[in-house]
Amino acid sequence: MSSIPKTPMRLLTAIALVFVAVPTLGAQVLKPGLQPGLTRAPDSVRKISLSEAIAMAQQNSPDAIQASGTERTAKAARVSAFGAILPSVTLSAGHVIQFGGAGTRLNQNGEQVTVAQKPTNNDGLSLNMTLFDGGQRLYDLRTSNYQIVAAEANRIAVKYNVALGVKQQYYAVLAAIESQDAAVLQMAQAAEQFKVSVAKVRAGAATRSDSLRGVIQVGNAQLALITAASAKEAGDAALTRLVGSPVPVTADPASVQENMSALPDSAQLALLALTGPAVRQAQAGVDVAEESRKASKATYLPSLSANYSRSGSGTDPRFGFGSDPFTSSGRLSFSLSYPVFNNFQREQQVVVAKVAEVNAQAAFRDAQLAAVQLLTQYIGAIRGASQRVAVQVASVAAAEEDVRVQQQRYNIGASVLLDLITSQAALATAEQALIQARYDYRIARAQLEALIGRDLQ
Repeated sequence: MSSIPKTPMRLLTAIALVFVAVPTLGAQVLKPGLQPGLTRAPDSVRKISLSEAIAMAQQNSPDAIQASGTERTAKAARVSAFGAILPSVTLSAGHVIQFGGAGTRLNQNGEQVTVAQKPTNNDGLSLNMTLFDGGQRLYDLRTSNYQIVAAEANRIAVKYNVALGVKQQYYAVLAAIESQDAAVLQMAQAAEQFKVSVAKVRAGAATRSDSLRGVIQVGNAQLALITAASAKEAGDAALTRLVGSPVPVTADPASVQENMSALPDSAQLALLALTGPAVRQAQAGVDVAEESRKASKATYLPSLSANYSRSGSGTDPRFGFGSDPFTSSGRLSFSLSYPVFNNFQREQQVVVAKVAEVNAQAAFRDAQLAAVQLLTQYIGAIRGASQRVAVQVASVAAAEEDVRVQQQRYNIGASVLLDLITSQAALATAEQALIQARYDYRIARAQLEALIGRDLQ
């Protein structure tokens, strides 16, 4: 019987020890860049703005680098296609030394003397040009121009896709930071509630259940802090990889201004979507396929080529520019060729080119339809998210006031702890819903910018 009265006091002592340990644990969780078991310095994570993160990613992203390289390759191909129209020029020169042979000549006295052979030099010039090839080279030049257009559209599309990926991760880090702030508030409320419940239990104004529920609330707040810190750590690591930074980076909430401005009208957005990077790239694919189809028929026409060559040789060490000019000769020739039968290879090329053109047209049509579909989807997501943000802002304000009132009522004994816990849970739910609504709005706006290939003001 003597041990029964001691049980509540022992339980309260244990609860008090837990309460004393809570601030220490909470402080560890709240340290920026620090998780249980890690010893990284708090300032080892560098804050970067959203614009800086996008710029770094567009410079370091493998996709962006590859797209830029593809554009350079396409421009080099156009130079090569233009060069194919011009004649090819070849210069040659040679120096010949003979061994073991000798010649004879008469000296001034009329006597025959032996003279060693002099080294001989030679030079040459050759020009080759295709005069007519059925328009193949012109088609190749026009094809290279369309390929540059496609490469430019692809680079822009990759640019905005990279920006979209960075924005998604950046906003995810911001959401984790906001969740961490909400968890801090939850911890403060739980700690205050725990203090009041312990004091009321000791004064006999509340039951032991209130203290136990206070312990549960503190534990839930601790878990929320740990979860938010872990999410931020993972988000920072992903953001660091996306931007290609050698040091850990994190989002700077101060650099993001919530842009809730109205969108352009639907007709303007539809026009922008139908001229976006993906549609322009598909259109360029159609143009390339059309020129390739035309070029495939050029093999049915004959080809005419011209060649001019000139060569000279002699013993002048200055290759004919000295006192002993070379003996030169020139040659001009024309050649005409026409493949009468090449084992149906031309026919196969024509069919392949026609099929590629049909496929490109289908892809272009689908790209237009996809742009309209995604535009409708993103506009609906932006409008829905913006409305949710407005509703949740009001809900959070109402929930905060409700928690304040319930806390005061509980302190004076006008309500039970269950009412206060219910209000705190409603506040936590409203805060998380607001964080999610903000994240959804930011992502939908970024997706729309990637679709139309420009930033929305």
